[in-house]
Amino acid sequence: MEKIIELKGIIKRFYINQPNELEILHGIDLTVEKGEFVSIVGASGSGKTTLMNIIGVLDRPTEGVYYLDGINVAGARDRELSGIRNQKIGFVFQTYNLISRTSALRNVELPMMYAGVGKKERLERAKHYLEMVEMEDRMSHKPDELSGGQKQRVAIARAMSNNPSIILADEPTGALDSHTGRRIMDIFHRLNQEEGKTIVLITHSKELAEETGRIVTLRDGEIIGERMGKGC
Repeated sequence: MEKIIELKGIIKRFYINQPNELEILHGIDLTVEKGEFVSIVGASGSGKTTLMNIIGVLDRPTEGVYYLDGINVAGARDRELSGIRNQKIGFVFQTYNLISRTSALRNVELPMMYAGVGKKERLERAKHYLEMVEMEDRMSHKPDELSGGQKQRVAIARAMSNNPSIILADEPTGALDSHTGRRIMDIFHRLNQEEGKTIVLITHSKELAEETGRIVTLRDGEIIGERMGKGC
């Protein structure tokens, strides 16, 4: 199998060379293969968010090497990192992060605008992905006119808009009731199985983690275990 995420010896420190220097990640080694559905689980304070920010190229490691789809991102410039994020990673957050003053369709189009995709293709792709998440009848609605589950489906369509290699989902069902959360997880399974997307799910829910192919457990900034889930 082809490796798409490869972390070697990742250390992350904050407040470096200050009295309150803090090391959050203590030498993380993690490999994710193309097409995998992996969950990273851990209690609050385990380092999940810090690790997610490094995997998502939102932050740099203090030490260590990170290869994303064959690119050494730990040594890339800021401008390069921005392009890598936009092209290779689709983000889905617990809080949706939609722009409130514009429509669902426009929200999905935005990453493509930053990527320089032409207007006609943007529109076609945005409609396609909204249809994929069953939001075609809500394209013109603004986020405050949508339920939590509908907002998250728009966020997933937006994450897919540049056809990224990886979907990085941070507690994507955390703000939803169990029925709505089930629908969101079903969409992730479909994207993984039918679209071949590599999905990394950050969650504190052991129940959701069990649905994925592999479960990575994080505690106090270290990986303490890995095992297969029921989704393998």
